[in-house]
Amino acid sequence: MHKEPFQPSHHDSFLDVPQWNQHDSNLIVGFSTKNGGVSQNEFESLNLGLHVDDKKEDVLQNRRILAEAVDVPLEQWTFAEQVHHNKVMKVSSHDAGKGMGDYEKGMPQTDAIYTDQSNLLLALCFADCVPLYFYEPTRGLIGLAHAGWKGTVKNIAGEMVNAWVKNEGVSVENIRAVIGPSIGACCYHVDDYVIKFVDEAIGNNKVDVYEEVSKGQCALNLQALNAFLLEQAGVKTANIRSTSRCTSCEEELFFSHRRDRGKTGRMLSFIGYKEV
Repeated sequence: MHKEPFQPSHHDSFLDVPQWNQHDSNLIVGFSTKNGGVSQNEFESLNLGLHVDDKKEDVLQNRRILAEAVDVPLEQWTFAEQVHHNKVMKVSSHDAGKGMGDYEKGMPQTDAIYTDQSNLLLALCFADCVPLYFYEPTRGLIGLAHAGWKGTVKNIAGEMVNAWVKNEGVSVENIRAVIGPSIGACCYHVDDYVIKFVDEAIGNNKVDVYEEVSKGQCALNLQALNAFLLEQAGVKTANIRSTSRCTSCEEELFFSHRRDRGKTGRMLSFIGYKEV
């Protein structure tokens, strides 16, 4: 049994991944909580999403709070305009600050971003969807993907792996992945429409990622499905770590779109290298 990868950090605004931090002290990797910010009401308190009708000035202040906590200026963060698809984009220092103050000005129509440059912090928004973290230590590649059920069945996990292998020339055996806090099968029930796409993603493989809980309703484990798709793309099972944290269950730590019935804030996944 692997240890839970996401652990409390020195600051209540985020969890970090000690295993990756210990492997490279210049690597910054984490997932924000809902705590330590200035937003109010249903966005209390560290809402980091600019697209959920919270006060913009509060969200920007929250982003500055997190930026200070991880010691990377907000001007060096790169965000994406997430659309629940499987587009992967490589980003560089030229993209620093994109989406920092306006959600729509992030990397356009993109749900997965990666880089090999330091002094750039990649960030994506979440409130139940699955955050996927990627790391290739020999080449210094790092990446993030946003995998809701749509992005998952469109194999955004495999698309990132394929991009690294084909475009960056890395060996798939060196790629590591961590699956972050997201809604678990305990709280995520979907209908036959969704399961049809899940079945197509699984193909003829024997893999238990959902079970029927009532007629026309199944409990879907998106974390397990993404782990399976990473393995199908060639990532070693030993190089995949998955959280046991459910964003819907852990109300004291996380916003949840489903639990909060759509009126809620957003957490951020983030990864980057500090300049040596």
